[in-house]
Amino acid sequence: MQQYLDLMRHVREHGVYKADRTGTGTYSVFGYQMRFNLADGFPAVTTKKLHMRSIIHELLWFLSGDTNVQYLRDNGVTIWDEWADTNGELGPVYGYQWRSWPTANGGSIDQVKNLLDSLRNNP
Repeated sequence: MQQYLDLMRHVREHGVYKADRTGTGTYSVFGYQMRFNLADGFPAVTTKKLHMRSIIHELLWFLSGDTNVQYLRDNGVTIWDEWADTNGELGPVYGYQWRSWPTANGGSIDQVKNLLDSLRNNP
């Protein structure tokens, strides 16, 4: 948690303001890195409430490579609904890109599969 708070302080003190379409704007920094020892626990932000069940279902949905929100809806997760079309399709969102990144020759790369293969065979 302290690393997150340090990042927020760093962004506040050194961040560059960027206007956005909402009129709210954001402050950002480039390339800030944090490292977490997972033996010490999962690095969840505890300064606000987290709905862990929704987070888990969204991650499982990403990992499946699905582009339709029906799985999320079936599990009570509605965060993506406003961007879905009438059939529940979102287009090539995060999970799809993780599982089917397009290559120049018309093929695709399953980045999750490649990661798991690397961890298993060449850690």
